[in-house]
Amino acid sequence: MVDAPPLPPPAIEQPAAQQVSYGLVTGRAARGTRFIAVLADGRVLVSKQLRGRRFSLKVGLPRGDLDLRVLTVARDGRRSSRVVRDVYGLPGTASPRFVRSRHDSALARDLRRLVTQYDGTAGFYVQSLTDGRGAAWNAKAHFPAASTLKLAIATAVLARHSGIPAPTSYVGGLLREMIIPSDDGAANALEVWLAGSTYAGSRQVNALMRSIGMTDSIMYGGYEVSASLSASIPVRVDEQPAFGIGKHTTARDMAMLWRVLWLASGGRGPLLEAQSGLTPADARHLLWLAAHVQDVPKLDRVVGEGAGVDVLHKAGWISQARHDTGLVFWRGGVFVAGVMTYRSWGIGLSSDVLAGRLAARSLKHFRR
Repeated sequence: MVDAPPLPPPAIEQPAAQQVSYGLVTGRAARGTRFIAVLADGRVLVSKQLRGRRFSLKVGLPRGDLDLRVLTVARDGRRSSRVVRDVYGLPGTASPRFVRSRHDSALARDLRRLVTQYDGTAGFYVQSLTDGRGAAWNAKAHFPAASTLKLAIATAVLARHSGIPAPTSYVGGLLREMIIPSDDGAANALEVWLAGSTYAGSRQVNALMRSIGMTDSIMYGGYEVSASLSASIPVRVDEQPAFGIGKHTTARDMAMLWRVLWLASGGRGPLLEAQSGLTPADARHLLWLAAHVQDVPKLDRVVGEGAGVDVLHKAGWISQARHDTGLVFWRGGVFVAGVMTYRSWGIGLSSDVLAGRLAARSLKHFRR
């Protein structure tokens, strides 16, 4: 008697390695498959009978870094599986979708009290992407951008690159260095890769930012390398620091960039509508990189506020300015936050504390 051939492993489309996932598992099983199960780090998340060969399952993933296995079983008991490593699990309640923006006056009053205690100039923009409520203060004031605009450089690079660059490739290595440890030299090299020089690369980054409505941000050349979202939430300039010519951005613009990247990770929003070249997989990869940022705690101080909180962020700092911008995920959804601070006589950890307090208050408010 001839043994039946092994059951071929399933082809998995989502999630993919080095991408975030909101729990959607899709792909195609081998002919003859009758049962499918999804496991994360050895724990069964879902199991069910399969009709046909295609599968699309919504599962609740553990948060953070995980390895995901899809197991398939044929009617005669043959089985096979495929593993996707380096997936970053996010809550399904935070799956990208459009919501109507609403000004939350109670949140605005609460956060404004925190900002007035800061000894310097500050601005913030916070919005729940789950129900649309948000608040802002001084959110259109220009601040020195520092490293925050590296997120825009990464977006332009991924939009230009064909597919997600391999981690060991030239571009893949530079992306990691620019986003995770925030290396200035890597940012300059990627601008050169984009268009031949940091000046020309900046023009491409600026064009992409304009295409999604970031009208108050400028990527002005490269970085000096040393040896060592919506009108319904009022945004205005209350006090703007005087810092001369250079790359700059606003709390509102950075919140907008994070929001459109989040939407793009679910196949929606302006970055895809503008045919920028960025794909949903690119956006999920960039959010995966942001989930591994190495930095002194700022917005991510909120992680200590309770289980199930993840912060994907990109900070920026120079001697007179210190910012943090990103997405805060919890079991009930996600909110975007941009906090910017400036002090002409020198900046310090009080800026990080302010960002953390604003994030903590916002999380508490949205959890209600």
